[in-house]
Amino acid sequence: MKITKEARRTSRQLFRACMADGKLDESRVRIVVSSVAKSKPRGFIGILDGFSRLVANEVDRQRAIVESASALTPATQAELQASLSKKYGRTLNLVFHTNPELLGGIRVKVGSDVWDGSVKARLEALKTALS
Repeated sequence: MKITKEARRTSRQLFRACMADGKLDESRVRIVVSSVAKSKPRGFIGILDGFSRLVANEVDRQRAIVESASALTPATQAELQASLSKKYGRTLNLVFHTNPELLGGIRVKVGSDVWDGSVKARLEALKTALS
């Protein structure tokens, strides 16, 4: 669905109103969504669509998904937390997953940034280079 410029502008304004101290305030998001859904202004579906995309992008920016071939020790998890928070300049919520298909190493995804230091990725890169 195509979103009008007015709906896009309104969704950005609503999104900025939901930010508190540089972080997304979940209670404000709920209030905005319920008030827009209740009042149903012109183009409200486009407004809510644009707003939901902005919120989803912000949530992704604050979360890091860490995949490893085996479970990481609490010390390694804390070190990774500190390293990523320092790199991004903000506290990130880390979610840890084990994925035996990686064979070794880790893969980290923060928003649209992906660092793949897994053995599987290295083997695939080597395969591509040799063919």
